[in-house]
Amino acid sequence: MIKVLVVDDHALIRMAIKSLLIDAPGIKVIGEAASGEEAVVLAKELIPDVVILDIDMPGIGGLGAIPKLLNHQPAIKVLILTIYDAEPYPTRLIEAGAHGYLTKGCQPEELIKAIRAVYAGESYISPRVAQNMAAKRFASEPESPFNLLSKREFQIVLMLIQGVPPKEISEKLFLNMKTVNGYRYLIFKKLHVYSDVELTLLALRHGLLESEKM
Repeated sequence: MIKVLVVDDHALIRMAIKSLLIDAPGIKVIGEAASGEEAVVLAKELIPDVVILDIDMPGIGGLGAIPKLLNHQPAIKVLILTIYDAEPYPTRLIEAGAHGYLTKGCQPEELIKAIRAVYAGESYISPRVAQNMAAKRFASEPESPFNLLSKREFQIVLMLIQGVPPKEISEKLFLNMKTVNGYRYLIFKKLHVYSDVELTLLALRHGLLESEKM
């Protein structure tokens, strides 16, 4: 039996995933979480085989949760389920340790297939996402400026564009305020922006943020 933990900050999405998987042979949803922090705590308690993880959540989000999940339980398989299908998200999440990447527009059968694949030790990237990754790799257009950022800088960017204040970032990532402000300065310098508003607009232009989030 594949034990699954569902992590998404929208209760309706969690309910839909659980309903979808309830009749899937050999798969059982053993818990749900609404944030990356909650997922880490529950994973220690429930010991899931597969964590279905959203990216865009309050706090540390999916990107910040992955290393914490894997540090405590290296055998866990992380399957990303998100609205974002364009770079740099897929590459960044896979580099962070995700074993699979799907979008929320996928068919129910594909989600079940992906769960079984990552549980078996295989990687699974939806065809659409894989196509976008390949297209970006060979595109003649300039690379996203966000590719210039380190993993930590990119994590902080994701929190900033979601409106998380620096003080909360400091608390969530266990960094002092001086360090957070230092990262923020380097991010602005690398991306040639001068405020959180400019950073958010740049993220919107490069597909890191959906327009309805504005």
